Amino acid sequence: MTTATEVPEARGKLSADRLLADLTWLRVGGPADCLFQPADTKDLQDFLRALPDDVPVFPMGVGSNLIVRDGGLRAMVIRLGRGFNGISVEGNSVTAGAAALDAHVARKAADEGVDLTFLRTIPGSIGGAVRMNAGCYGSYTADVLRKATIVTRQGELVELAPEDLNFRYRQSDLPEGAVLISATFEGPSGDPEELHARMSAQLQKRDETQPTKDRSAGSTFRNPAGFSSTGRADDVHDLKAWKVIDDAGMRGATRGGAQMSEKHSNFLINTGDASAADLEGLGEEVRKKVYETSGITLEWEIMRIGDPLTE
Repeated sequence: MTTATEVPEARGKLSADRLLADLTWLRVGGPADCLFQPADTKDLQDFLRALPDDVPVFPMGVGSNLIVRDGGLRAMVIRLGRGFNGISVEGNSVTAGAAALDAHVARKAADEGVDLTFLRTIPGSIGGAVRMNAGCYGSYTADVLRKATIVTRQGELVELAPEDLNFRYRQSDLPEGAVLISATFEGPSGDPEELHARMSAQLQKRDETQPTKDRSAGSTFRNPAGFSSTGRADDVHDLKAWKVIDDAGMRGATRGGAQMSEKHSNFLINTGDASAADLEGLGEEVRKKVYETSGITLEWEIMRIGDPLTE
């Protein structure tokens, strides 16, 4: 990527050849050329401004929705931590740092009588939720987002409106190399006790239906129908990813240490010793089998980055 002399000085933490496996929920992946954990917004701005233009930047959240390939990543990985995880509530407006966990934001909002309960069961951080337009129970990040603040690849602080992000199902558009640092949401009012009770029920249902104790990265593939499950009794399942995977006979399928969960067939899990190649390879087997049996091409929801391991 770049020589050590080309990496700008910073107040935050810089780690060369940083193994990314222990920073992802699936616990796989090779090293990044360099990992930068900025001390604060100004540190991030100054660093990006000074970083050579030809150095690719990859903003990384808590790694809940990510496969890093075994050969690692030729980029400057930027991971936000303390200083980027604050949560504040003013009326029905909730502002959260990009490193704040979705679950923490939902709980803090509920404490103040603001309904962002759909975030409670979504794994990951607010930066990822905005980037992926995360959603469940028929609600999406795009429904409640009012503004997002980014630091551009050139180090400029910019505020984006929802329309700037071009939200789609499990997708949004951010400028290349930009790092999202905070987001402001507006949720409907609710009784704190009722909101917490609803979240407890959601968690119980999630634990009953999803392999929450296994090493996974959440849903592996997007629903072909192009929308999230609603959780309602009248929900239609014909075009849900798990249903077409089941119909293709791939529930419980394995490859090396990777497995499509027996509990929920749209969850790809590391049973203990999987490589990134095992996980991605099994996912591609599933996509091929689903296409052969139903004519449907499943699209990955998990982001896959980096280089395969070369012999």
